[in-house]
Amino acid sequence: MTTEQITNALEGIAPLLVSLGGKLLAALILLWIGLRVAARLGGGITSKLEARKFDLSLARFFGQLARWGVVLGVVLACLSVFGIETTSFAAVIGAAGLAIGLAFQGTLGNFAAGVMLLVFRPFKVGDFVKVGGTVGKVQEVGLFTTTFDTLDNRRIVVPNGGVAGETIENITHHPKRRVDVDVGASYDADIPETRAGLARAIERVSARLEGEPHQVFLKGLGGSSVDWQVRVWCRTEDYWGVWEATVEAIKKELDDANIGIPYPQMDVHMQQAAPVAVAAE
Repeated sequence: MTTEQITNALEGIAPLLVSLGGKLLAALILLWIGLRVAARLGGGITSKLEARKFDLSLARFFGQLARWGVVLGVVLACLSVFGIETTSFAAVIGAAGLAIGLAFQGTLGNFAAGVMLLVFRPFKVGDFVKVGGTVGKVQEVGLFTTTFDTLDNRRIVVPNGGVAGETIENITHHPKRRVDVDVGASYDADIPETRAGLARAIERVSARLEGEPHQVFLKGLGGSSVDWQVRVWCRTEDYWGVWEATVEAIKKELDDANIGIPYPQMDVHMQQAAPVAVAAE
């Protein structure tokens, strides 16, 4: 190959090299800026959510989600700089996302329910709740499951979909609770006397909250007793202690007032059968 031919070839390649170099430089600059933006955006979202007392695991997840979303967009933009058609890539990504969504439908449902629980906060870690058939203390609210510890120290893990889809009773949400104790008194007992005795029983409960509307309520007329309900307010953490103290005080006051507490009884009447005549052979 002659020098003239080499020169002509270089002159033909030079514009291509310049164009390719310019595109490469532009892609590198775009990639560098995009990675910095992705890092700042992801970190900013995480820190903002943490500052708002958002769940730490969820805050980091959203930060990473935003970061990788920006990175994916930057990579597609870099490919378009070189003239590569990105429409097919977007279609492939969309199809893959649909397939993953269908395959993990239940898991994604639990994730969405976990996000709802973390955003609306019907309960928090440490609360004692009743959800469906589960009663226990909340130990952890995760992205996919919620963990409970029962009173007898059993660990129960419930998918978030099963938690968010049920009626949630937050037993310890309020700082005070009312103890309702049902008691039956004899029909022979005087109504005002019974009421006074039950009121004295309330006074015996030392852990009751002063100034609250404690109440002796005439509930109804049962099959074998006059039914009452004693209502005592207490701090939430004292609930079971106050319950026991109230039952004990009621029993003592009714005993002191000679007021009987009926209990189920059964009367059995035996009838003698008539003699059966036996015919002689």
